[in-house]
Amino acid sequence: MSLPLTPSQTVGPYLALGLPWEHGPYAVPEGSAEAIRISGRVLDGAGDPIPDALVETWQSDPEPSERFRGFARCPTDDEGRWFVVTLRPGRVPGPQGASQAPHLDVSVLARGMLNRAVTRIYFADQHEANAVDPVLASAPAERRATLLANLEDDGYRFDIRIQGPDETVFFDV
Repeated sequence: MSLPLTPSQTVGPYLALGLPWEHGPYAVPEGSAEAIRISGRVLDGAGDPIPDALVETWQSDPEPSERFRGFARCPTDDEGRWFVVTLRPGRVPGPQGASQAPHLDVSVLARGMLNRAVTRIYFADQHEANAVDPVLASAPAERRATLLANLEDDGYRFDIRIQGPDETVFFDV
């Protein structure tokens, strides 16, 4: 017997109950040497903060271990702010000798969204690697900046705009 697929549902009020993760926004323990902080805001189409979104990041490099999980999860606060603390990723080998620039894979979940939004965080200060990244090159030139985290005093800044004129590039996965 084959059952039909369960329809998608929005995240709803149970986000805070069902999705907490014990390490939260820390892919590495707090205070780890060589850790970097990436932070920003999740904004709607009008530029208003989304106070109940969830941002998850994954990365494949360096090799996961007890001191580095490769995964972090952070709910947004009332101002739509989020952050993760991780290690700088390395380049990812690709097909036919091509490699991808250092990046983090990102999923965003929020009230009213039937499916997660998937994007990447590249680092604006990785000019050479970014110039030859096949995925970054496939994004429309006028929108590539929405995939770049910029270095600021306290780490990298990466705002996620769910829709609107400066909408973050999202991938169809």
